[in-house]
Amino acid sequence: MSGIDEFAREFFQEIVTESDADGQFMADVFFERFCDELQAAGDLETADRAFHLGAGSTGIRVDGYGGDPDDNGGLLSLIVADFNQSPEVARLVANEMDTILQRPLRFLKKALEPSWRNGLEETSPGFGLADLIAQRWSRIDRVRILLISNRELSERVDDRDAEEIDGRPVTHAVWDLRRLHRFVTVSHGREDMEIDLEADFGGAIPILPAHLQGADYQSYLAVVPGPLLADIYDRWGARLLEQNVRVFLQAKGGVNKGIRQTLETDPAMFFAYNNGLTATAEAVRTESRDGQIVLTSLRNLQIVNGGQTTASIHAARRAKVDLSRVFVQMKLSIVDQARAGEIVPRISEYANSQNRVNAADFFANHPFHVRMQGFSRRMFAPSPDGTFRETKWFYERARGQNADARSLLTPAQRKKFDLENPRAQVFSKTDLAKYHNAWGGRPDKVSLGAQKNFADFAQAIGVAWKKDEDAFNEGWFREAVAKAILFRAAEKLVSEQSWYQGGYTANIVAYAVAKMAYDLAATSQSLDFLAIWQKQSIDETIREALAVVAEAVHDVLLTPPAGISNVTEWAKKQACWARVQSLKVTLPRRFLDAAVSTDDTKEQKRDDRRVRRALSGIEAQKAVLNGGGPFWREALEWGRGHRALSEAEAGILSVASQIPARLPSEAQSVKAMQALEKLRAKGFDTVLPGMKPAA
Repeated sequence: MSGIDEFAREFFQEIVTESDADGQFMADVFFERFCDELQAAGDLETADRAFHLGAGSTGIRVDGYGGDPDDNGGLLSLIVADFNQSPEVARLVANEMDTILQRPLRFLKKALEPSWRNGLEETSPGFGLADLIAQRWSRIDRVRILLISNRELSERVDDRDAEEIDGRPVTHAVWDLRRLHRFVTVSHGREDMEIDLEADFGGAIPILPAHLQGADYQSYLAVVPGPLLADIYDRWGARLLEQNVRVFLQAKGGVNKGIRQTLETDPAMFFAYNNGLTATAEAVRTESRDGQIVLTSLRNLQIVNGGQTTASIHAARRAKVDLSRVFVQMKLSIVDQARAGEIVPRISEYANSQNRVNAADFFANHPFHVRMQGFSRRMFAPSPDGTFRETKWFYERARGQNADARSLLTPAQRKKFDLENPRAQVFSKTDLAKYHNAWGGRPDKVSLGAQKNFADFAQAIGVAWKKDEDAFNEGWFREAVAKAILFRAAEKLVSEQSWYQGGYTANIVAYAVAKMAYDLAATSQSLDFLAIWQKQSIDETIREALAVVAEAVHDVLLTPPAGISNVTEWAKKQACWARVQSLKVTLPRRFLDAAVSTDDTKEQKRDDRRVRRALSGIEAQKAVLNGGGPFWREALEWGRGHRALSEAEAGILSVASQIPARLPSEAQSVKAMQALEKLRAKGFDTVLPGMKPAA
């Protein structure tokens, strides 16, 4: 079986599994899973489900859109899905593709007709999207039709003719099975961006080398004309902005007013007033012309600091601001792809920017994510049916970890791995952010989409980690899994309710979970998450309460205030959450009786902290000693070979490598275990002898 055939089967099976587990239609799961990858690739900022299929032979269809055009620089992205309900690889031929791409265009044209638009059911996703388009049309200047398909395109479509609607250019993008396979299984990163300055952007720009001959890296200084920067951003958009920092900057606010004012009133002084850009690229091409080195092209440019500067210049150009006298300084570092995941976060963290952030909070190698991964690999969840077969909840702190782990196994080992790590119990950083923020009273943030919600989550976790990292212990992980079980059960429960008419499941569930937590907290109570962990399910009393709360929030979501017709956009607003908070919902008495007091919950968390601190001393020393000298010697050599250890960490592991001749102290053992977690994050996977799975 070829790689793409196997990928197609696995992708389809994941959709079937999730559909069965959560009670969702496979087409909805397909849309969500595919669009998650597009957001990871930077092709979409958000992806909101808004399914509409025209009656009869109208040839109208749309499956979703890429967020409010006002938040995307005037770009309207319409998504149409082609889901083949088969694990076999099927072909998508050009004429079929053309037919599919015309369907959302017909929807767009019809959405601009008041009589057609007003004939739709007002609570339907189709009406919400059509009304959004009509309201924003004067501010929309570009349209993109995005086709997602789990079929394989039979031929390239790069030369597809451009179109126009009401004077607005229409572009097309197709993500077929092969393109998805290449992104997910080959690169585990975004597709290459080749920026040819001479062929596509008007010419090369002078640069000044800022590195020594023979140095381990290359760095340059450049002055970028404002129009050039705007052109590049217009072509590549948010893919230029390092992903996790990008979503943070956008979550903090839109275009910087100070930057905009300088561009409009004093453009010649922009270079003097602005801090400029800090950027990376995987490779560049340069030439020497008349004694001056010039930059002719870049591969995979990433602006790690200066995102607001870039977006503001682009927005000013759209507003017809003259950029001819605007110049921006740029520090450009050439970072090899193999080390990009390690170096780019550091550059982003250490560089000054106009929106200062601790960028390390967002990356997969932050100690929080490493610790959660460690728990997920060694903690077995109780068997719900009383058998001896226990399973794990596999936490993906980096994309594709589960698939990578499976790919290294023999068929027999893979079977064992799948039994121990069922697909239904795999969850990612963005999943964790969704479960945590929903219960934490941020359903409006959850409704913003996976990436923006994760930015909010990461900021909060980063602050909490600095305040008390011992709070993130095994008890915290068990509670996180319990929240996952609750959220997923709510997804299935909502789809089974008689009042549910389809659509908005994600919003309803996020608000229902948040409202349940809010009302319990008002009575100084909480759910018994430990009981959910032990049962690996929610009981009937919780299901009954969830159904009551979900129906109540459903009514609020589907009746937005005057001036707002799009339910999805209404769910993203704090005003929506405020209205849900004020709802009077009568929770079932037996549900309230089964809840636990917040005092008991706080005492349990204090106990978990004490256990974590004890583990940081005596247990750490026990683990280090059980590991033995040979293990720590291997870890030390690996860490040195991969440049993954500081001198202090190498010194600690050197002591441990001499066991039993030298015995590390408790303090040294804690640092040795912390260094080991760091090596795990870099790829060191030798099992520590003597470590037993935690119950």
